[in-house]
Amino acid sequence: MPIPNAYEQYKNSKVLTASPAELTLMLYEGCIKFCNIGKDACEHKDIEKANTNIIKAQKIIDYLRQTLDMKYPVAQDFENIYSYISQRLLEANIKKNREILEEILIHMRSVRDNWKEVMKKNGVASTML
Repeated sequence: MPIPNAYEQYKNSKVLTASPAELTLMLYEGCIKFCNIGKDACEHKDIEKANTNIIKAQKIIDYLRQTLDMKYPVAQDFENIYSYISQRLLEANIKKNREILEEILIHMRSVRDNWKEVMKKNGVASTML
């Protein structure tokens, strides 16, 4: 299976060569992806798939929270956002509620879009933009 292996190598290379800003963007994209999959799974009553993907989104948010550098004042703003999203992900998973996931998606898309703007303004080149 040379094609999947080549794709995995490409993905690994992309992560290993990304800047911290690009890695953060990748995490936002991953969280959005897993919330979308979880939302779809809730709609189709696939409890296991919903649970798995909501947990993946939770792990991303937990990681983002753990990596905040609290010496910067803006870090507290991100902590507040991530804390709220983490709480809502927990609720969404317990209730398997797609409306909560849609709310989370709105917030995460906004955070991602703002992050992209910050990257552009700071001249961070990214193939993801």
